[in-house]
Amino acid sequence: MTFPPGPPPYGYGYPPPPPRPGVIPLAPLGLGAILSGTFAAFGRHWKQLLGFTAAVYGTAILVVGAAIGIAFVAVGDLFPPVFDLPSGEEPRWDDVRPLIVAFVLVWILAMITMVCANALMAAACPAVIQEAVLGRPTTFGALWRRSWSRMPAVLGTVLLTSLALAIPFVILIAGMVGMFLTLFAASNTSSDITDGNWLLVPALAFLLALLVTPLALWIWVKFSLAPAAAVMEGQGAIASMRRSSTLIRGFWWRSFGILLLVAIATTFVSWVIQQMLSLLSAAPLAAIDFTGDDATAVIAAFAVILAFLVVGQLVSQLVVSVFPPLVAALLYVDLRIRKENLAPDLARAAGLH
Repeated sequence: MTFPPGPPPYGYGYPPPPPRPGVIPLAPLGLGAILSGTFAAFGRHWKQLLGFTAAVYGTAILVVGAAIGIAFVAVGDLFPPVFDLPSGEEPRWDDVRPLIVAFVLVWILAMITMVCANALMAAACPAVIQEAVLGRPTTFGALWRRSWSRMPAVLGTVLLTSLALAIPFVILIAGMVGMFLTLFAASNTSSDITDGNWLLVPALAFLLALLVTPLALWIWVKFSLAPAAAVMEGQGAIASMRRSSTLIRGFWWRSFGILLLVAIATTFVSWVIQQMLSLLSAAPLAAIDFTGDDATAVIAAFAVILAFLVVGQLVSQLVVSVFPPLVAALLYVDLRIRKENLAPDLARAAGLH
């Protein structure tokens, strides 16, 4: 049998292409395949992801707004005695203390709410990737239930990773405080300490920052796949972090390059979106007349600003909170294919023989 000029067909010198039931071929992935798979997964499930993002962060905004409203009702009467005093008169501590307590409580609640919201998003993205890789559809309800069921484990990985990342910063702060105290003590005991010696503090702090930054990056990449392991394998927080460390081993530099590229790109895109919406909000504000005493103009201005801020924050949050976890989840699948031959299991799960 003879063939026309050109490469022979599959089965005659070339292996068949890897199966592709979903957004990626079931084979080791390059950077292009990971990025294209991420966009394909978002394109297939953008409605569920957009609805999930709006529900999660919309609820978080409502919770924080309700806390601010409750705090204002509780301590709003203290604003005039603190901020509207005659010139030269200091506010009383009994009036300032409740405001500080209310602010701290609202801040703590806001931080807890946002951490839980980020953990929910970190759980939703691997769940989407798991279905997208197998070529299976998903619904908002199924995504919501799956994310809530795995949120405690993902939240544990987020908190433990944050604690690990705090170690380099504690080292940096301790080093800076130690240098400052050393020079301060030396200046009290010796007349040879001049102003030039104090200039060494920022230089040494910069050098110390350069030394601890690699440690922070190493920890970040080492545990970057823990949320994906918590969702796709159903493991606990500590087991998921061990799993991430095992998969990253031997592929740290490659994983670091991919994650850093995606982080920079998403941050830039988010900034561009916010700048564009800020420019768009300037046109309606310019049309409002603030010269009169009409309170409607002020209310309309604040309504326009608030609407654009909410829309801009939601869109930018969608970019920042969705694309990096999607890429990390695909990187997790890629490393399991490379190191554990996961492709046959994925093919069987997709119904391929």
